[in-house]
Amino acid sequence: MRELATCPYPFVWQALATRPDVPPNVLGALVHRSDSDWNDNRLLALIARNGQANRSVLLSVLERVQQLLAAGERPYAAGLRLAGRIELTVDEVSAMLASPGASRRFRAGLRARLAGRAVLTDETR
Repeated sequence: MRELATCPYPFVWQALATRPDVPPNVLGALVHRSDSDWNDNRLLALIARNGQANRSVLLSVLERVQQLLAAGERPYAAGLRLAGRIELTVDEVSAMLASPGASRRFRAGLRARLAGRAVLTDETR
């Protein structure tokens, strides 16, 4: 799988990112692959959704999402998926709210997902 992550085709990267058995180190390598805005944003969202993505991988996705938001791109699906991942703290994810590239709708979605996490946390106590 590591070798496939180095190929030049974004559809292969995306296929790898959907596999439930892909190792975290391969997911981490995929975070930095780039092809086009649409493919890059989709890849980040797929990685953020993958159950094998550990905290380290998710922090890399978060960093990349913040970079893209600052550059005026719209990796909103990845940002929203990150908000649902308990491996990341609410404060880490909330940093995206301050990004100048975050739309009003994206901010509302983030707040809703983070509020949902607070409810789940309260129910499990």
